[in-house]
Amino acid sequence: MRVAVINLVGLSRSLLSEHMPGLRQFSEKHGLQSYRPAFPAVTCTAQSSMVTGKTPEEHGAVANGWYDREAAEVKFWKQSNHIVRGEKLWHKLRREVPGFTCAKLFWWYNMYADVDFSITPRPLYPADGRKVFDIHTQPMDMREKLKADLGAFPFPAFWGPAAGIASSEWIAASAKWVEEKHQPTLSLVYLPHLDYPLQKDGPKAANIPDELGKIDKVATDLIHYYESRNVKVLVLSEYGISAVDQPIHLNRLFRKKGWIQVKDELGLETLDCGTCRAFAVADHQVAHIYLNDPSIKEEVRQLLLSTPGVDEVRDPSDSWKPGPGMDRAGDLIAISKENAWFTYYFWEDDAVAPDYARTIDIHRKPGYDPCELFLDPAIKLPKLKIAKFLLKKKLGLRGLLDVIPLDADLVKGSHGRDQVAVDEQPVLLGSATAVKTAEDVHQAILSAVLGGE
Repeated sequence: MRVAVINLVGLSRSLLSEHMPGLRQFSEKHGLQSYRPAFPAVTCTAQSSMVTGKTPEEHGAVANGWYDREAAEVKFWKQSNHIVRGEKLWHKLRREVPGFTCAKLFWWYNMYADVDFSITPRPLYPADGRKVFDIHTQPMDMREKLKADLGAFPFPAFWGPAAGIASSEWIAASAKWVEEKHQPTLSLVYLPHLDYPLQKDGPKAANIPDELGKIDKVATDLIHYYESRNVKVLVLSEYGISAVDQPIHLNRLFRKKGWIQVKDELGLETLDCGTCRAFAVADHQVAHIYLNDPSIKEEVRQLLLSTPGVDEVRDPSDSWKPGPGMDRAGDLIAISKENAWFTYYFWEDDAVAPDYARTIDIHRKPGYDPCELFLDPAIKLPKLKIAKFLLKKKLGLRGLLDVIPLDADLVKGSHGRDQVAVDEQPVLLGSATAVKTAEDVHQAILSAVLGGE
């Protein structure tokens, strides 16, 4: 059976209301299950668990980014599928289904996945320092054909202060484009829209019903399109999003203890991970704590446990066997309380914050930064500043688009915890296969394609 899996990020039972009539009707007709999220409940970990059916202990995606001990660098949002260890969905299905093909559209770790068709966001980085928005596709020539038919991918709508429904609309259109031309046996489609307003404004914000309606329209249209072509549809999410009001700055606490090493770079501070005694790699409501000095492990643990907003501290070795997960994880993992989340901030004075702190720079920041969804309210005319930057860029001049605030209190939604209320758990719609964990979703997808439900 041909199957399309629509990954509707941030969807939970609590959001399936009158504001999402299409998806609510789909769930009533085809079934709705909630399941315990992956740990941590973040994109790269959740998706890796779904495509392999394994936990991070085995597939190794312990977060959206982690500290590479050999390179002594924090690496976030890398894209090579080789990072994810283990056999994937498409490997198993190729053995079972004659002529099987797979399209992987905007799911993460997409580059160099040995699927038949893939599309993923990937800027170009010319040697002159520019960043040119683009996509990466497999087959490679599909990129120009897609853009010729659909227009350029609206990259600013995928992440940053301008993030919005336009990126999900384009992805849905690309899914139809691939279906019309190639009819994959399995299509994996990622629609990110809800991630933006839920993190930025919180799940209880007044604008959320309108945002739910926007993605309901896109998702329902895509469902109807697939069903009209006799493609079975599953709808799932990776996590729900909790309301938060307490940012926790672990690296600033570690700095006060003398464990953090900073480096002066042209008058600004950067984190020198290789010489820190201890530092945190923050990722939403989970932080991996890396120790270059193992002798302070218990002191670090006690500091974490005594820090307001910290709910739990786990030692990976207590539950994971040696393998890629243990190799990449921190020596300790901190989990915040439901209303709290972790920042990556390590500076004590905003005047010496690194230059990337006020920019959209998902790769250089040693941790996840949801403040990239905001424009700094202290800038009087932000659109004018952005226009000047774009003009300089068009003229071939370099510049810094420093419009991101350093006020973590702006963030009103987060995720990452694996112990959440049922109404905030991720969901699976359209499957008769019982699911209790993110790893079980793997079997539900296999069963759908193999016609076992």
